[in-house]
Amino acid sequence: MPITSTDIQYRLSGGAANSNPDASLGGAKSSELVPVDLFDDVSSAESAAGDTEYRIIYVHNNHGSLTLQNAVIWISANTTGSRIAIGLGASAINGTESTIANENTAPGGVTFSQPSSKGAGLSLGSIPPGQHKAVAIRRAVVAATPAANDTYTLSVEGDTAA
Repeated sequence: MPITSTDIQYRLSGGAANSNPDASLGGAKSSELVPVDLFDDVSSAESAAGDTEYRIIYVHNNHGSLTLQNAVIWISANTTGSRIAIGLGASAINGTESTIANENTAPGGVTFSQPSSKGAGLSLGSIPPGQHKAVAIRRAVVAATPAANDTYTLSVEGDTAA
């Protein structure tokens, strides 16, 4: 059976049992899926002063036997004001991404962009069954912009041998 969208999972980082999105700052892949609200709501203070926060997640191939080949990730729907950007983690396929000090610290070795289509997406490479690739997500709130609940959608597609 080919890889389906339900075989591609977005998992938190921060340890094998981490379920707190605020602690998804690198380290071991969690067994917990990324919740819809990976970032907290933008407060009026953050909106007034501006705020940049980071999270590190893993794109996990949950298929039992097939490799997700030539996988690509992009932002298929971005927030108001395009506050979300993504970058590939520095660790190799199935590696453990370095932990950042706190949510306001940029992960080292990551270049952020806002690819809005599969053609412009970031190459994850080929992810074997049960393995993963780290992706960093940046939310940048420009000072003096309205507070808002940020919503966005990441998409991953690739090929399979079957």
